[in-house]
Amino acid sequence: MRVIGLTEFGGPEVLRVIELPDPVPGRGEVRVRVRAASVNPTDTLFRSGTTSARFNGRPGPYVPGMDAAGVVDAIGPDTDTPLRPGDAVITIVRPYEPRGGAYAELVVVPAASVVPIPSDVDFPAASTLLMNALTARMGLDLLAVPTGGTVAVTGAAGAFGGYAVQLAKSDGLRVLADASPADTELVTSLGADEVVPRGDDVAERFRALAPGGVDGVLDGAMLHELVVPAIRDGGGIAVIRGWDGPAGRGIGVHPIWVNEGATDHARLLRLRDQAEAGELTLRVAGVLPAAEAAKAHRRLAEGGLRGRLVLDFTAV
Repeated sequence: MRVIGLTEFGGPEVLRVIELPDPVPGRGEVRVRVRAASVNPTDTLFRSGTTSARFNGRPGPYVPGMDAAGVVDAIGPDTDTPLRPGDAVITIVRPYEPRGGAYAELVVVPAASVVPIPSDVDFPAASTLLMNALTARMGLDLLAVPTGGTVAVTGAAGAFGGYAVQLAKSDGLRVLADASPADTELVTSLGADEVVPRGDDVAERFRALAPGGVDGVLDGAMLHELVVPAIRDGGGIAVIRGWDGPAGRGIGVHPIWVNEGATDHARLLRLRDQAEAGELTLRVAGVLPAAEAAKAHRRLAEGGLRGRLVLDFTAV
């Protein structure tokens, strides 16, 4: 099979087409023929070597990517799954495992990581769902804000932030969010109750809307200590990429490690159902041939995308 991978860490130019043996599914596993894989900021960290310690010294080639949509190609022996070859599916992939990530013609994943594609959704759009929505879902579950509470979302126009807004609203929460002037209408359309201008002083803006402090923050913009003042005493902040505080005032700091939820089939199925019901908005910023992954990584680094870039694996 062909993958988009790397043998040395560096800039986008290290990504190239590599031939690897077809992976064989074992017990409890499913092989998916990938039609589309989304490009996430975590992929750029993977490519640059920022997170290379997670390979524990394993040699390359390395294959990035955490989100894929495609068709079931084979099912391993003694695998308990209702899926059958030919079924259209989406899956979350753990790229630090020896078989690598989603930038591949074929991926083998635990059956628990695979769910049917939402009805009437194409492969590129479907590939943008699971990783970011699962991260937002895990963040909300860690905060455990009861119905009627208030949360704030930073980076609300991004993929994680947008899903965080929509999932929080579906949980019955009041949602405050930040956005640039150009993105205010978008974030409002996603369901935010109040939108404030983004910036280093966003905590003051949130406090103006919630004088007692919000119950929790989903910090997609990675503002960390800058947004902590918006949180009430004893509240919480859910963070990506591992910030661990301290926050003070009894505020809980909750790092989100999405890999830990990759086999939580019930959560993944619920996200799929919410996307099918229109509760979650799938946003594609553009589709590129998989062989142009380096171009996709450059576009992501330039910023300003609203939605995810997607790699088309139908003709690598």
